[in-house]
Amino acid sequence: MKKIAFILLIAFIGILPASAYLISYKEQYYKLYHIHYQQYPDDVIENIYWLERAAAADFCNPQYAMAKINDKTDWEKYRYLFMMHINLKLAEQHLRLGKTWDKQFAYFYDEPWKEEYLRNLETAESCYKEGLVYWDEAKSWAELANMGKFRFMFLTDIQYWEDERERIYTGDLDYEKIITRELNRLQSVKNTFNAMDENTY
Repeated sequence: MKKIAFILLIAFIGILPASAYLISYKEQYYKLYHIHYQQYPDDVIENIYWLERAAAADFCNPQYAMAKINDKTDWEKYRYLFMMHINLKLAEQHLRLGKTWDKQFAYFYDEPWKEEYLRNLETAESCYKEGLVYWDEAKSWAELANMGKFRFMFLTDIQYWEDERERIYTGDLDYEKIITRELNRLQSVKNTFNAMDENTY
């Protein structure tokens, strides 16, 4: 008897609609972005997906923002900081993704797989270049968040984003320098592979 009651209970629960809500705002998509202890390519691609969705979505109502918004000036700065941070994370994730296909060095014994390595390096290069696009976008939003009217105004609930803005302003945070260095090294590795022939190995 208990078994039949249990089966009926499961069947009844199965026909009830599951409760869910629609994800449609930047803040909701951003909360799906997360860093794993060890990031595999699938994890990075998933993060890029959520961050790109966050960048394209609308902002939620200010009362549901990720920081306390007191007036229109707070709201304006919050939006600039949010977009700056999203683009910074996208630049960072593309840098991580590029590392998946990047071969740091070309050894003489790699010649038999030269063409495959060159294809992988092309993929890594495209990831790095995409990261530069997001970095430029992040700098643009940081400049807006650095306008004179915001100079002595800080959103302490998102202090980490304020710190990122300040580091971009002072030049302490510079993904262009990092990515350009990686692109130059990658080109050097490509040149080494292109110079290889059957006599190299």
